[in-house]
Amino acid sequence: MALKIIGAGFGRTGTHSLKSALELLGFGPCHHMYEVRRSAEQIAFWTAAAQGEAVDWDLGFAGYEAQVDWPAAHYWQALAAHFPEAKVILTTRDPEAWYASISRTILPASELGRTEDPDPMGRAGSDLIYKIALQQIFGGRLADKAHALTVYAAHLQKVRDTIPASRLLVYDVRDGWAPLCDFLRVPLPDQPFPSGNSTAEFLARKSYLKGAQAK
Repeated sequence: MALKIIGAGFGRTGTHSLKSALELLGFGPCHHMYEVRRSAEQIAFWTAAAQGEAVDWDLGFAGYEAQVDWPAAHYWQALAAHFPEAKVILTTRDPEAWYASISRTILPASELGRTEDPDPMGRAGSDLIYKIALQQIFGGRLADKAHALTVYAAHLQKVRDTIPASRLLVYDVRDGWAPLCDFLRVPLPDQPFPSGNSTAEFLARKSYLKGAQAK
């Protein structure tokens, strides 16, 4: 099975909602960071990728039809080349709202979760995101808002400049089903667009982040 959909959007841009939407539309299972945290094989695969080792993308996505979120979204360019028939979805979010969310969720969870998460798989997953997102993507400066927003904007532009318009959907999940279904050429489902993994829900799953205040 080859990937049919590649998610190039950063974490905290509605990737979990998109995962649920894609699976409802029949493009599942959809790979997401939460799958990585539940699988020792996935942890090993993405640890190798984070270390710059050559990896077998077909093996890493065996059984999946779609992919969203980090760690895989960091490799969107390699995935787009390896799966040339796959469509690419770039999730976007208002930059200020995105930074407010990521600075209260992924930033502290990755920094603290590497040592504080009581679940060994959770610690391994946090370490992966720490290495890939915090260090490789943001150069260890995710806490620097101006720098993070510059990286975020540059990423959006690079995807737009690299992927042909016919293959790319730049997508805000708040726009719901219509643009997504039109892009994928599937009927509109007769149910509300899914929503999940809000800041409050994210923090509620992380016992070691009790000091963080959810909106």
